[in-house]
Order: sequence, then structure tokens, then C-alpha cells
Amino acid sequence: MRKAFICPTKYVQGEDEILNLGYFVKTFGMSALLIAHPDDVARVKEKLNATAEKFGITFVESGFKGECSREEVARLQKTAKENGCACTIGLGGGKAIDTAKCVAMGEALIICPTIAATDAPTSHSAVLYTPEGAFDDYAYFKQSPSVILIDTTVIAKAPSRFLVSGMGDALSTYFETRATSRSCSNVNAGLPCGYREGLCGEAKGTNAAFALATLCYQTILKDGEKAKISCDCNQVTPALENIIEANILLSGLGFESGGLAGAHAIHDGLTVLEGTHKFFHGEKVAFGTIAQLVLENAPEEELYEVMDFCVKIGLPVCLSDIGVDSITQEELMKVAEKACIPEESIYSMPFPVSPESVAAAIITADAIGSAYKTR
Repeated sequence: MRKAFICPTKYVQGEDEILNLGYFVKTFGMSALLIAHPDDVARVKEKLNATAEKFGITFVESGFKGECSREEVARLQKTAKENGCACTIGLGGGKAIDTAKCVAMGEALIICPTIAATDAPTSHSAVLYTPEGAFDDYAYFKQSPSVILIDTTVIAKAPSRFLVSGMGDALSTYFETRATSRSCSNVNAGLPCGYREGLCGEAKGTNAAFALATLCYQTILKDGEKAKISCDCNQVTPALENIIEANILLSGLGFESGGLAGAHAIHDGLTVLEGTHKFFHGEKVAFGTIAQLVLENAPEEELYEVMDFCVKIGLPVCLSDIGVDSITQEELMKVAEKACIPEESIYSMPFPVSPESVAAAIITADAIGSAYKTR
């Protein structure tokens, strides 16, 4: 059996860690292309100036336009070449990070998340959009980022909704990895580099990935509520440090080398409903996790453990929590059908699935979650 595990070369997190960014740039050369939204640059400008001066390096401002498109990637690659940049930095949220991955093409890449809202920073994949913001394609690179550098002081000062959303994304990791393991399905770690066209490569998850996914779930249950309170107060505490690690590192390695299954496929299906568009990825994944547990007829104590945690920290447990106050049978089937398109991760569940069974799980999860909130 072929197995695969993929991870960044180095992961570092700590208070004021951006002050050490220049050190990592210098391991590649004397200048770096900085891909970041102007607001994110402004948030850490003093630290960027300080680390540039301390280590004698230069940040080349990219004028990032905010969308991870093929056109923007080509423009930025040209900028990097013209300025002789030795490495690429993706600083900020998902779009800046994914753009940096595409520009770097798996070489000399430093990722600096300013929020802990998803587990994407560690992965060797990115999502491409058109310049207008519509989905284009997925891209996979030969390796994960060279360095993940996380300034926990910056994340503590971001709105706690981002951290909570990250916990919603990470909440699914154990359950999806468990399902993938039981079905012996393939994982993303086996995919070679390149855009989706012509991709091939099959590999199963490793025991290491399953262990990380398990620790991710245990950490979230143990420290999630305390971490949210710390973030509400804009303070770095051991609980917050643990949740940042769970949201980004444990969940990131878990999903990519352990597998995705029902929760993320149901999330993708939910995106057809306009009411969900204002909600974060992790918020929809949290409800998708509950629906996956219903789909697999998980033990009642497990289902209620997940819902209890979600309610405590403010994650959705029913459709109205993600902007869907009512849903017709036709709309429900559109959600389920999108969740069951051939390339979706729903088929990593360890039993046959159909749009009808997924629709039944979604509407039942909604009823259980709605009742749970009012009991």
C-alpha cells in the first residue's frame, strides 16, 4: 500500500515572531517579494521595518490586488524576477497566502498568517479564482511552504470570530481523517505538483496523520473555550497558543495527509445557498461536521459532545446559524447534489452515499441542532 505524508520544512510560532522574519528571509537571500493586503501590512508595519533593519534585508512591495488569479500570479512572478527576489512571503489571510504559493511554485516560500481562521497555511495546495472572484481551479505544488511563521500577538489582536472559525475547520479534521482511514481512501498528500489538468497519484493516509488529527480534536475540546476568551481580551495565553497550533498545524497536517470526507463536501454543497455566503469557511464546516456524524450514525454521546462544544464557543449547529432560515426540498437537493459531484470528498465516507442520504443527514442535523439549542 502506498502512503504519503507532507508537511512544511519549518513551523515557528510565538509572540512578536514577525521580528524574526528577516532571519528566515536571509536564509534564502537579501530580498523577498511581500504579498499582502495593504491593511495587513499596516497592522505589522513597525515589525516589518524592525526586522528588515535588524537583518539587513529588503521587502519588495507587490501591490497585491486581492485575488488569487492566474493573471495576478503571472504579474507577481514578473515583479519577483525583475527585482531579483530570493523568496516569496504570503502575509495575511487565505487569498494572499494562496497567491504566494502559486507565485513561489513550491520554492523558497514563507507563510505568515495574521489570523488562525483555516488550516490552509501549511498545505501544498491553493485555490485559483478568476479576476472577478469566481472559482477557477485547484493547484498543487511539489512541496509545502518552506517556513510557516506565526506571530501569536498579531492573531490575538484579530477578531475572535476568525479563531472560532478556525476551530470549526479544525473540528472536522479528526472525523474526516477517521472516515478516510476506515474507507482506505486517497489523501491530498499523494497529489503531484501542477494544476488539476492531468493530475494522477494515489496514496493513503499515515498513522502519523491520524495521530495528529486525534490530538487536534482533543486540544480543541480542552482549550477552545479558554482560547476564545483570551482572544476576546486580545491576550496571548497558553490556551490560545495551543489552539493556534491546533487550527493551523495539527489540522493542516491532519487534513492533507489524513484526508477529507463528508464535512467539507457538505460545506461545498451549502455554498449554493445565498444565505451562507456571509459566513466563514470554518463556520459552515462545523455544521458539515454535525451532518457527517448524522450521516454515519455516530454514537449519540459523540454527536452531543460536538454540539455542546459548538454552542459554547459560538459555532453553528443548525442551518439558521449559517443564514438559512428556511429551505425547500428543491434547494436541499441542490445542496446534496453539489456535495455528491464525482470529485467531492464525500466518497471518502466508508459506505455508499447518495444525494438522498446526504439530504436526509443535513435536514436531520438541522432538526437535532435546532432542538439542542433550545433544550
